[in-house]
Amino acid sequence: MAVKRFSTEYPGVRYRQHPTRKHGVRFDRYFSIYYRLNGKVVEEGLGWASAGWTAQKAAGELAKLKEAQRLGQGGQTLNEKREAEQGRRRQEQRRKEQEQKDAFTFGQIFDGPYIEEADRTKDSVSCRRERELYRLYIQSVIGNLPLKGITTNHVETIKSRMLDAKKAPATIRYALAVVRQVFNFALDHGMYGGENPAAKVKKPSGDNKRVRFLTHDEAEALLDTIREKSIDVYNMALLSLHTGMRAGEIFGLTWGDVDLKSRMLTLKDTKSGYTRFARMTDHVLEMLFSLPKGQGNELVFPARGKSMRTKISRTFERAVDALKLNEGIADPRQQIVFHSLRHTYASWLLKSGADLYTVSKLLGHRTIAMTERYGHVADETLQDAVHAFQKGIEKAGKANGKKDKREVE
Repeated sequence: MAVKRFSTEYPGVRYRQHPTRKHGVRFDRYFSIYYRLNGKVVEEGLGWASAGWTAQKAAGELAKLKEAQRLGQGGQTLNEKREAEQGRRRQEQRRKEQEQKDAFTFGQIFDGPYIEEADRTKDSVSCRRERELYRLYIQSVIGNLPLKGITTNHVETIKSRMLDAKKAPATIRYALAVVRQVFNFALDHGMYGGENPAAKVKKPSGDNKRVRFLTHDEAEALLDTIREKSIDVYNMALLSLHTGMRAGEIFGLTWGDVDLKSRMLTLKDTKSGYTRFARMTDHVLEMLFSLPKGQGNELVFPARGKSMRTKISRTFERAVDALKLNEGIADPRQQIVFHSLRHTYASWLLKSGADLYTVSKLLGHRTIAMTERYGHVADETLQDAVHAFQKGIEKAGKANGKKDKREVE
C-alpha cells in the first residue's frame, strides 16, 4: 500500500505520518523535499519531527539545494552533500590521526611499545644493553623529539658524540641500530609515516674484537688477587675462566640451572638467542658446592637485595691495576677486562688441541665464523702439532739406527 504524503505550506516540502508513534499531541511526522534536477523529479528524506525537523527547516534545505543547482557549486542533492560531509569528516579524522602520529616522541616509542615488545621477543641481555645505550647516548639527543622532527643530522650527532667519547665502533653501530629499529617499529605499527633517518647514516668501521688472553701464570695471579678482595667476584671470575660464560650469563644464572650431579649449567637467554650448556671443571664444581644453595629461581650470584647484577664489580678492575696487566697498553683490544676471561677460556681450549667447531659450540657462537678470531691460536697449535709430528719421525729414525740428514751434513 502506498504511503500517504501530506503537503505543507512550503512548496516542495511534504511529510508522512508515523502510524502509531506520537510527537507531542500529533503523530510523528517524517519530512522530505522534492525538486526537479536534470529533467527528473528527485525526492529525498530529511528526518522526523521528533528529531527536530519542521516544514520550515526542510524548506530552508530545499532553498540551499536550489541555490547550489543554480550556481553549479557544492552538493546539488542531499546525498551529494552527505557524501561531501562524510568526506570532510574522514579527512578531519585523518588529520587528527596524523597529528597524533606526529606528536609521538622517540622516547615515548622506545620506553613504551618498542621495549615492551623487545622484552617479549629478545633475550634479557640484549634488552638490558639497548636500555643502557638509549640512556647513555640516545636519550639526550632525540629522546624528547617527535619522530617527524628527527633528521639524519640528529643521528649523526649521536654518532659523533660517541666517537668523541672514544666508544668502540661496534658500540656505536649497536646504538645506531637501536635508533633504526625504533623507527622501523613505528613505521610497522602506524605510528610514523616518514623516512628512517638512521638508514642514511654511515656506520663506523673498525674491528674492536678483543684478541688478548691471559697466560696461566697471569690468570692464577689475577684470581689470587681478586680472592683477597672479594670472594663473590673471585667465584664469578673463576666461572667465566673455566666455562667461557659471559658476565650477563653469570648474572642470570639460577640454582635451577645448576646440575651438580651431571656437572652441567643451563644457560638461558644467551646473546646468541638460544639455550646452551656449560660444562663444569673440578674447580667450578668445588666452588659451587661451597656456596649456600638456593631455590630454583634464586640467583646464584645475586646483588644486594637479591636483585640481578647489571655489571661486574670494580674489584676486578682494581685487581688488574694492582698486577699492572694493562700498564702501558693503549689499544682497548689488548686490555684485560672481565670479558677477557671468556677469550682466555677459548684460547686455552685451542692450545690444548680442541678444534674450532668444538670451541664454537662451547662458546655458544651462532656461526663458526665468530670463532675464527682465535685463528692465530689455532695456527700456533697446528704448528706445535707439526713439530710434534716431526720429532716423532726423528725419534723413530734414531731408534732404527738412522741419522738425521742434517746431522750427517
